[in-house]
Order: sequence, then structure tokens, then C-alpha cells
Amino acid sequence: MVVSQLDDAEIDRIFHALADATRRDIVTRVLRQEESISQLARRYDMSFAAVQKHVAVLARASLVVKQRSGREQLVHGNPEVLRKAARLLDEYEQIWRHRADAIGDILSEEDE
Repeated sequence: MVVSQLDDAEIDRIFHALADATRRDIVTRVLRQEESISQLARRYDMSFAAVQKHVAVLARASLVVKQRSGREQLVHGNPEVLRKAARLLDEYEQIWRHRADAIGDILSEEDE
């Protein structure tokens, strides 16, 4: 298995980051349009510090990139990391499909 150019630690960070609904929502928003952490914080019923921590988890997983612009930190999505994660999931799906096909072949042989 190729594992989509990601090592185990990267995979763990990505899926840990995506395991939280707020972080998934942040990724969706910043993939559509760059936003400051302040703008993001206004969208959620939590403190600025809590949103900042969510963004930090996403940045450690390389799902978002933070960039300073004056006094603000701008956040934008990193679609390449999402593509790598999607390729990994595709590889797992192929393994499953191959296994299901093999089971189907065995059952077909028994019917003959």
C-alpha cells in the first residue's frame, strides 16, 4: 500500500484534527475564503482562545495555514493535505473492494 505520501504521525494529526465538528467547519470555511481568527471566533459560541486552539490543531495537521497580516492572523485552507487524506481513504476503499470481490468469487465458486 502506498499510503498517499503521508507518514503515520501526519495521518494521526490529520484525522485527529478532523475528528472535531468545529474544526471541520473551520476547514470548510477557510477553504472557501480566507478569514482571520477574529472573524472565525465571532462565528462560534466559544472564546477567542478556544477558536485559536482549534486553528492551532488544524495548523499542526497542515490542514490550514496561518499568515500574519498586520495585527491579524489570516487563515486559509490547504487543499493539498485534504487531497492526500482522500487518496489514503481511496486506498483503504480499494482494499475493501478487493476483499469484497474475493469473497464474491469464493461464493460464486461454491454455487457452481
